[in-house]
Amino acid sequence: MSEQATASTTIRPQTSLLRRDVRFLGNILGEVLVHQGGRELLDIVEKIREMSKALRAEFVPELYEEFKSTISRLSPEVRHQVIRAFAIYFQLVNIAEQNHRIRRKRDYERSAGESVQPGSIEDAVQTLKHKNISIDDVKSIINSISLELVMTAHPTEATRRAVLDIHKRIAEGVMELDNPTLTYREREKLREKLLNEVLILWQTDELRDRKPTVIDEVRNGLYYFDQTLFDVLPNVYEELERCLNKYYPDEKWHVPDYLRFGSWIGGDRDGNPSVTADITWETLNMHRQLAIHKYRQRLKELMGLLSFSTNIVEVSNELIQSIRRDREHIEIKGADIWRNATEPYRIKICFMLEKLANTRNDALKGTPMRYNSAEELKEDLLIIDRSLRHHFADYVADTHLRKLIRQVELFGFHLLTLDIRQHSKEHENAMTEILAKMHIVDDYSALSEDEKIELLHKLLNDPRPLTSSYLDYSEATRECLDVYQTVYRAQQEFGTECISSYLISMTQGASDLLEVMVFAKEVGLFRKEKDGTVRCTLQAVPLFETIDDLHAAPGIMARLFELPIYRQAVAARGDLQEIMLGYSDSNKDGGVVTANWELRVALNEITNAAKQYDVKLKFFHGRGGALGRGGMPLNRSILAQPPHTIGGGIKITEQGEVLSSRYSMQDIAYRSLEQATWALITAARLAKFPLRRPEEEAGWETITKRISDTALEKYQDLIFRDPDFMTFFKESTPLSEVGELNIGSRPSKRKNSDRFEDLRAIPWVFAWTQSRYLLPAWYAAGTGIRAYLDEDPEGMEKLRTMYAKFPFFRSLIDNLQMALAKADLLIAREYASMIKDSAIRDRIFGQIEAEYKLTSDLILQITGQDNILDNVPVIKDSIQLRNPYVDPLSYLQVRLLSELRELRMKDEDDPELLREVLLTINGIAAGMRNTG
Repeated sequence: MSEQATASTTIRPQTSLLRRDVRFLGNILGEVLVHQGGRELLDIVEKIREMSKALRAEFVPELYEEFKSTISRLSPEVRHQVIRAFAIYFQLVNIAEQNHRIRRKRDYERSAGESVQPGSIEDAVQTLKHKNISIDDVKSIINSISLELVMTAHPTEATRRAVLDIHKRIAEGVMELDNPTLTYREREKLREKLLNEVLILWQTDELRDRKPTVIDEVRNGLYYFDQTLFDVLPNVYEELERCLNKYYPDEKWHVPDYLRFGSWIGGDRDGNPSVTADITWETLNMHRQLAIHKYRQRLKELMGLLSFSTNIVEVSNELIQSIRRDREHIEIKGADIWRNATEPYRIKICFMLEKLANTRNDALKGTPMRYNSAEELKEDLLIIDRSLRHHFADYVADTHLRKLIRQVELFGFHLLTLDIRQHSKEHENAMTEILAKMHIVDDYSALSEDEKIELLHKLLNDPRPLTSSYLDYSEATRECLDVYQTVYRAQQEFGTECISSYLISMTQGASDLLEVMVFAKEVGLFRKEKDGTVRCTLQAVPLFETIDDLHAAPGIMARLFELPIYRQAVAARGDLQEIMLGYSDSNKDGGVVTANWELRVALNEITNAAKQYDVKLKFFHGRGGALGRGGMPLNRSILAQPPHTIGGGIKITEQGEVLSSRYSMQDIAYRSLEQATWALITAARLAKFPLRRPEEEAGWETITKRISDTALEKYQDLIFRDPDFMTFFKESTPLSEVGELNIGSRPSKRKNSDRFEDLRAIPWVFAWTQSRYLLPAWYAAGTGIRAYLDEDPEGMEKLRTMYAKFPFFRSLIDNLQMALAKADLLIAREYASMIKDSAIRDRIFGQIEAEYKLTSDLILQITGQDNILDNVPVIKDSIQLRNPYVDPLSYLQVRLLSELRELRMKDEDDPELLREVLLTINGIAAGMRNTG
């Protein structure tokens, strides 16, 4: 398999090396196919590929029928091999594209000389300087920025960890091909190594044999810290400090901890009964174990470096005294003692290693034989740092100590902050049972919202406990209470930073937050002292998900801020309230245009409500990896927020395929976090020094609302009000089969129900992506725009102005372009052929097809482009490169689904047939580079 440029393709100079790598890896895969399946296998794969490419270049009905016929005639044995060949090809293309991103960045830095790369940290700081922003204002900007990236276990990473490890080795080998010093023999050996890796990949099962456990998912998330983030994150800080020192040299800069990672994995129990209090505790221990392991690694490296001898230098008295104290308290086994008494740094590090090892020993808690906090470890590192500077080894301190000190500041012993999440209904059920057992109210759930708020407010002010260890509670209520006890225990053991947010799914009233606070009071996470002081170490965080919830959010938050006890709790958290907005369910509920518009409105209105109570807000943006769930590059997702809404910081979810694409390679992880830092500084600058708001913006918002209102009606007419829609969706997508792909521990539905409302947003988007409709990412946009244009004769000129000057509208249109480019209704029609009722199929597919054409035509008119994605040629090229290879997998999937479903209608099954379906799902996910 190889990729040759078609005559109609213009190869840009910067893409020629990418195509070289794709061709190189494709040829290697071809050799593996011959070696494993004979020349016949390669010939059939090549024939299918060539027909697919020819159809992409020019659609010929006769060739199209021959193409489908060729696929349908494949024997099961050959079919299985063909599916794997195309799926593995995509894995290799993805590796080549990731490597090319690194190559482009390095080429820019090599050729640019003194010029600064756009979107870099230096670009952001240089802009501050060029705009004559004072050092005090720069300090204010740097102190105001905050970003927490939260890894979630949402089941969208379809690739096994074993396969990702092979990918990493292949990527390293391909990158080495660029080394100009390689000899001919070295290059041949490198090719042999890559041939071996592709062969291993071919003989490795890409499907999991079981669903991952929650602990498996925790381990997968920690992989990125072990491999990349532990080292990359401090490098980003170091670069920001370098740039600040370069452009503002009069200040000695130490950047505060503005960029951190968090996790839901092991803490998100919404709809996942596998996440118990015990699992959460085990997760926190795994976090600490990895942090300690990484510190021990670094200290051992330092021991090898710090060979300074007191025969030559004079170390600080502070260091000598600290070693003396360590000797008094810590006994080191003979083999671990550093015996050269003239090398005090190595002696000190021996004691530090022992204290780190003892940190896991509960019997030594509180003693000087172990580190009882990360601050104690940091203090020992600072003692070494000061001593090195004492004998003018400051280069060594800056190069080796500074990074480790920053790592301790960032990761502590908890490594990353774990969020807890649970559905609001679970809290209400537990509260109902507890209050009934205490004879406070017979049926709490039957109370009105006002009655609930009044009762809960009273309970928060009452120091007496509500629960008793002598009462029997249901299993669900007991588990609910155990979670809070685990959080309290964790904060005592790992520090309050290990868990600080408790998220409430489907928040629909102020009582949902007050319930969590009452439970927190039961275990000491919230308490009101005798003098009236409120202490609160766990914040209740609302998650507003549906369109109706977004409308209600400002009123809910205002109601809470008016309650004295709640306002005091917020004050105890630094007058900062975290609020999460869900992009997935709002999109599923209202469509892409309305979801984006309503989220913008909610951001502004909630911010205005909070200002009245002097509360700062940290918005948590629940974006998925896919376009239909708010997915976009990290820097764009930051700049998409109105600048005045980021003052309290930002949290953003990172999930599924985003984790491996952004964080599996150090250079790409660094670039992603660098661009995020650039966006943060840029947004903070715009918030502090806002550009003059165009007078037209209020009018633009009115236009957007009109488009949104019509789009919402169009979207909900199909999704909610068409009685045949669910039949169309289930029969023309691999929805039920996606649930059989072992990619997550969480069920795909909140309940055992076929209702649309109970379907999670992830399989909703995943199924539409697999079937090439990508419907959630674009549907109804065209109707919304068309309706506005019908009302305003000058509307098109206004929309073109909005695209040029209104960042929100430009982002919306560009995301629609991306979705339309990835969608393919010719192939989607093949999926629609699986619908048994032809009347349903023809009617609904006809609506979708008409909407697709309308949306595409209008976007081209607005942007002035000849073709969709002309504005982003790199992505356009990538999609064009992939399509001829995705197409065969799509046709194969339709045929396999039809066969499998026919068998199951007879209550029969075929595990091999199911396996082939799942292989096509994996392959299309890799080819589309989006799942859910």
